[in-house]
Amino acid sequence: MAPRILILMRHGKSAYPPGIADHDRPLAPRGEREAGLAGDWIRRTQPPVDAVLCSTATRTRLTLDATGIEAPARYEESLYGTNAAGVLHEIARTDDGVHTLLVIGHEPGIPDAAVALDPSGATADRIAKRFPTSAIATLSVTGSWSRILSTRAALTNFHVPR
Repeated sequence: MAPRILILMRHGKSAYPPGIADHDRPLAPRGEREAGLAGDWIRRTQPPVDAVLCSTATRTRLTLDATGIEAPARYEESLYGTNAAGVLHEIARTDDGVHTLLVIGHEPGIPDAAVALDPSGATADRIAKRFPTSAIATLSVTGSWSRILSTRAALTNFHVPR
């Protein structure tokens, strides 16, 4: 079985309009632009995305829209404000028919999940220190998504679209 591809992406740079709750903050113009660049990079360097797992926050939904990635999406409120274990738990619910999965979420869950899956990877230290908005970590995963909690993966790339 060919390795599965996991693409972990932090949402684009958000705006801070007054009176808007954190969950409902939109993207800033820079966030829209960089999310578009991220989508271009994903299409250019990764296999076609089969499915998307996305936080319900406005800025993550708008990030997905700005990437231009067209794949079935599952929106999970549990991805908002969660840690690595929460992200990995949601990934484990992914159908095994999915070969390439894009997950769009938040800090600390997204970067911590990448490091948890490959703590000794060449880019793990860099990811742990700084995972800016719109950044992408890609991993090669062996085995089924349902076993992601008990397996390791290999970090294959870390990209910050600018």
